[in-house]
Amino acid sequence: MTARVRSRVDRWFARRPALALAALLPVGAATPFLPVEVGVVTFALGTLAVGMAHGAIDHLVPLRVAGVSARRSFAAVGAVYAVLGGAVVVGFAVAPAAAFVAFVALTWLHWGQGDVATLALADVDHLPTTVERGLAAVVRGGLPMAVPLLAHPAEYRLVAEWTVGLFFADAAASAAVDPIFVPGVRTATAGVMIGATLASIGAGYVRVRGGADRRGWLRDAGEVALLWAWFLLAAPVFAIGVYFALWHSLRHVGRLVLLDPTAASAVEAGDLRGALSRFARDAAPLTLGGFLVVAAVGLVVPRGPAAAGAVAPGDALAVSLVAIAALTLPHVAVVAWLDRRQGVWRSGPFG
Repeated sequence: MTARVRSRVDRWFARRPALALAALLPVGAATPFLPVEVGVVTFALGTLAVGMAHGAIDHLVPLRVAGVSARRSFAAVGAVYAVLGGAVVVGFAVAPAAAFVAFVALTWLHWGQGDVATLALADVDHLPTTVERGLAAVVRGGLPMAVPLLAHPAEYRLVAEWTVGLFFADAAASAAVDPIFVPGVRTATAGVMIGATLASIGAGYVRVRGGADRRGWLRDAGEVALLWAWFLLAAPVFAIGVYFALWHSLRHVGRLVLLDPTAASAVEAGDLRGALSRFARDAAPLTLGGFLVVAAVGLVVPRGPAAAGAVAPGDALAVSLVAIAALTLPHVAVVAWLDRRQGVWRSGPFG
């Protein structure tokens, strides 16, 4: 893989989408004054457009990274999805409030994991140790998961109640999520996020003073500032819907494009459409499978759309979140394996 290919992927799938998110800041700032249904529609469109597809070629990752046979690659990843995804669904059925908190924590981990991999692709050199990369992951993953809790707790709570309400009656769902939204949790979360942000950006600045490339650190600090602004200003469901599609998913798609020699060759030729077409072809079957998982969850949860005989926006979002949670845990396992193969968390230069 040439430096030009890596640079193009970084530009197409990370830097330009970040600029697009910055341009959307005024729109995001208006969304707290709009009905939450606007956010639900945005989340649905983002999931349809790219969110569900970004993990839909996990079955090809061992094949393309380790050179194992297609049969072994498909079987191993399929088993991971069946076991871990099933465990998540059982967890929601048994203890939905705890499962919701676990899903938030898992997503915090995974979205931090994804952004550190993007910084690795960009060859930044101000994060030379595992500890510094872990701190960056805490910040990057916490921005979409924790900052909305600080800025917009009412809507955050509404989503939690909708999700837990798939399994409990309304009053019981509200009581179940009460511990998540006590003032002490928000105070502790604010302390963690502010402290981690200052520590991460400050440690990077120390590295720059010691000779690390200033441009990589400025990019890191600029993206962190942008994400702080985005999640402070925008309503949570809208903010996460846009972020999921425009930021996290596209960055992961770019990473996967580099694993496919045919798609990487298209990038080298400057053919973005060709690279995306190749990815879309590979991802199409299991993207459809992901939506079938959403439909299945909607049919089996005790108080979901099937039981109600209608699809309310809150129920639709909650069902999607439970299904996405079931897909996220095995996806995180596959990405963690990929990280290990590529040395993302190993101290020393990226690459």
